[in-house]
Amino acid sequence: MTLHNRLTLISSLIFGIIFTLSSLIIYIVFYNSSEKVYFNELKNNSLLSALYYLEKDELTSYEHSVIRDEFRSSFNSNRVAIYNSQNQVEFGKLLQDNVIQNKHLDWVRQNKKMEFKSDRFFYYGIFYPDNQGDFVVFVKSPTDEFNNQTNRLLMIMLGVLLLGLILIYFLSKFLSDMAYRPITEIVNQINQVDYNNIEQGIAVTNTNEDIDQLINSYNRLLTRLNESFLIQKNFINYVSHEFKTPLTAIAGNLEVFAQKKRTEEEYQSVAREALEQVHQIEDILSNLLLMSGLKNVHEAHKTFRVDEVIWRIHETFSKETKGKGNPLRIDLSVQNFKILHFTGNETLVQLALYNLVENALKYSDYQQVSVEILEQNNQLMIQISDRGKGISPHELQFIQQTFYRGKNTQNIKGSGIGLSLVKIILEQHQIDFSIESVVEQGTKVMLVFPLNSSKK
Repeated sequence: MTLHNRLTLISSLIFGIIFTLSSLIIYIVFYNSSEKVYFNELKNNSLLSALYYLEKDELTSYEHSVIRDEFRSSFNSNRVAIYNSQNQVEFGKLLQDNVIQNKHLDWVRQNKKMEFKSDRFFYYGIFYPDNQGDFVVFVKSPTDEFNNQTNRLLMIMLGVLLLGLILIYFLSKFLSDMAYRPITEIVNQINQVDYNNIEQGIAVTNTNEDIDQLINSYNRLLTRLNESFLIQKNFINYVSHEFKTPLTAIAGNLEVFAQKKRTEEEYQSVAREALEQVHQIEDILSNLLLMSGLKNVHEAHKTFRVDEVIWRIHETFSKETKGKGNPLRIDLSVQNFKILHFTGNETLVQLALYNLVENALKYSDYQQVSVEILEQNNQLMIQISDRGKGISPHELQFIQQTFYRGKNTQNIKGSGIGLSLVKIILEQHQIDFSIESVVEQGTKVMLVFPLNSSKK
């Protein structure tokens, strides 16, 4: 059974049960209230009968005539029986009634009144003390009219119930159609998605309903899938391009080198060049392997000082840029040194910071790069600024994708892996990461460390 039909069935069943119970309650209330009306009328008639038969000697002729006229106009003496203390009918014409028994008379004398119903009549009895003696007055009324009323109501309510159940079914179907319509639209959009361009996703309804969360989650899934497809699509091109360059260089050098005998110095030069190209291939493979298994790294975290990591990076680049001056400047502006303590994977954090500093130096042609260690709202912040080529606004949204490289960096060695690797590491450590850049003016990278991760 489909969700649509199940929703219709469940809503019909719920509304049907509620409507049926409501109808049953209405019928029961009407039945009981109608019985009460009949018994109240019989109570009045029993008092009127007692006055008519037993108070004639105490009332004036005029008063008695008024009661007599009222009695005769509203009641039938054939339905009245006034019993004396010997349980014999002394007044009234209800002489033979097997329903009224001695136990009923005794009950009335003890409890002063009694009401009950037989198959054909309503009965009401009262105890009436008089100067002529103590009497029990019983009156009865046929149930025909009452039964006709209740039966008519029952038939009407059954008809209304049947019609109501039919209306409830169609109303439930309409409501389920209305509730299911957004899902139907989503299914139709999903079926029409061009899987060659899944990044487009499906349209959001903008109704602030739960269905919007489903659409947004689906679109985010498509975006991630699209990124994965792009990575897979570019992987072969990237590998073939990045590996082909050093392999071609190695092969070319060896072919030229093999054409004639060479000196020892030439052998060493070719060996060094080949070894350099091999190391380049190894670096690419290492980064790829690291990226593929980074999310499964479960090395125990430990607490370390972030400034010490940055000074180690500074020392490394000071050696590499020897002879080019000192392009890397460290500025420590922290009052609370406790925030410099961070709990995480020190090796990975150092790798991420190293890649960011290396990119800043490389794409600024080793002009001065500033690394500022700041404190804001008791949080550790690191800002890496350069005066390099910068990144265009259009490319800024893509640079964190694996293998992506800006158009103005084609003449600079790089694999397009570093920044995506940095992003993964920082996300694992819950470090906020943002980039601001202006073409030909430089780039600024801002890292904000989590507040609750700083330890003494």
